[in-house]
Amino acid sequence: MPFDLSGQTAIVTGGATGIGEAISKRLADAGATVAVADLNKEGAAHVAASLPNNSFGVEMDVSSSSSVNAAVEAVLAKTGRVHILVNNAGIAGKAAPIQDQSDEDFERVIEINVNGVFYCCRAVIPHMIQNKYGRIVNIASIAGKEGNPNMIAYSGSKAAVIGMTKSLGKEVATHGICVNSVAPAVVRTKILEQLTDAQISYMTEKIPMRRTGEPWEIAAVVHFLSSPDCSFVTAQCYDASGGRATY
Repeated sequence: MPFDLSGQTAIVTGGATGIGEAISKRLADAGATVAVADLNKEGAAHVAASLPNNSFGVEMDVSSSSSVNAAVEAVLAKTGRVHILVNNAGIAGKAAPIQDQSDEDFERVIEINVNGVFYCCRAVIPHMIQNKYGRIVNIASIAGKEGNPNMIAYSGSKAAVIGMTKSLGKEVATHGICVNSVAPAVVRTKILEQLTDAQISYMTEKIPMRRTGEPWEIAAVVHFLSSPDCSFVTAQCYDASGGRATY
């Protein structure tokens, strides 16, 4: 199989549903042992049980640095290595004008979408540097490039993910570690349940292909960026937007 991942260990956050589940399946089918990390411990275990290569579930709250550190240590204790980290866990947050957004609404999105990426990267980077190899893929969004109205927290958080990707990619570029991000347009997952019909229509109408993306289509891009073949690509943002992205 192209982009073979045999013998590698991958951590996929938010791996119990949606894009994370599709990514977990794609990487496992390519040969990786996948640690399906999710706040939903039972959901993570259920997905992992359907995957090959002794994949397993691990409980992780990405908004808590102690939870992230404990989960990464558990993966290392079980497999001895972490070759791949996919920071997929995220929430859309409340869809409303800024004046109707509370401190708590805004902060919760930042805690998961931004702090979670920071905590997870910080937990695995020393290990990857020591082994002189690693692949990190952060799931951003087209909203982080163009901004979606009434989604100020989400748009801002995903812009931060793209910026952190570029920063960290340059920081560890001489250590055999490649750090990239993927910016999907709207994808058909349960996260759409957090949005209004008007929000979904606004996003879909801006896509030249006139449809939502599918989780497996995002997983295909992540697969390459997670592989040894991604050896001269780092600090980049790859769009999976059906043509919506203009830069």
